[in-house]
Amino acid sequence: MRTWGIVLVALGGLAFAASAGFAVADDHPAECRVGEPQLDNNFPLPRVEKAIAGKRLDILVVGAGSSTLPGPNGATNAYPARLQAALSEKLPGVAVKVLIDVKVSRTAPDSLKSLLGGLASVKPSLLVWQAGTVDAMKGIDPDAFSGALGDGVDAAHKAGSDVILVNGQYSPRTESMIALGTYADNMRWVALQREIPLLDRFGIMKLWSELGTFDFSTPTKKLDIAERVHDCIGRLLADLIIEGSKPVTPAGAN
Repeated sequence: MRTWGIVLVALGGLAFAASAGFAVADDHPAECRVGEPQLDNNFPLPRVEKAIAGKRLDILVVGAGSSTLPGPNGATNAYPARLQAALSEKLPGVAVKVLIDVKVSRTAPDSLKSLLGGLASVKPSLLVWQAGTVDAMKGIDPDAFSGALGDGVDAAHKAGSDVILVNGQYSPRTESMIALGTYADNMRWVALQREIPLLDRFGIMKLWSELGTFDFSTPTKKLDIAERVHDCIGRLLADLIIEGSKPVTPAGAN
């Protein structure tokens, strides 16, 4: 049997922000709502909808180092755990688990084997796949990056899992050093092709930086800022999950 470095967290959900037609959640901190977080695509999550109706929702989060935080409280304050806290407020009566498969310095192509094993053993209703930062740092061929994402999404759908993609973190200090925007654009294209939601973490964080919501340039209180950013990302991801799980209204219906 496969051994997993997985954290199991009890869960349960929320609503997204306004620019994509989402209702802004009143319980979000104001800093999370600044600029009305951007959502590229609003595609449904039918497997999540079915899982919620069946009162059990299993989620697998696959990512690299930017899915975690350092320190003794890192697991509690990172966005997967904040996703837990947000979802638990909106899905009472639903048994929800978040399983986390995170490895530092792992590229999207590297993630494929682990991802396939997770889909087989966990059988999640939803795969949340964060990628792009390490790929940009290592200069992975953008076409190979996109191909790995596409293969992973196809495998997840075949295994009975919905997928949400999450792109890399924005940092003004590294933007001029690595072409993270290129990988964010490629991920957006994969999401459009496969008709799956994308949480544009890069775009949201860049907007926060430009508006002065968070200071990503000053090293002081760096961990404090990181924890607040992860909290916002977790809340917005929960909103996206809840919104995508709503029943689709047939065309022409009132």
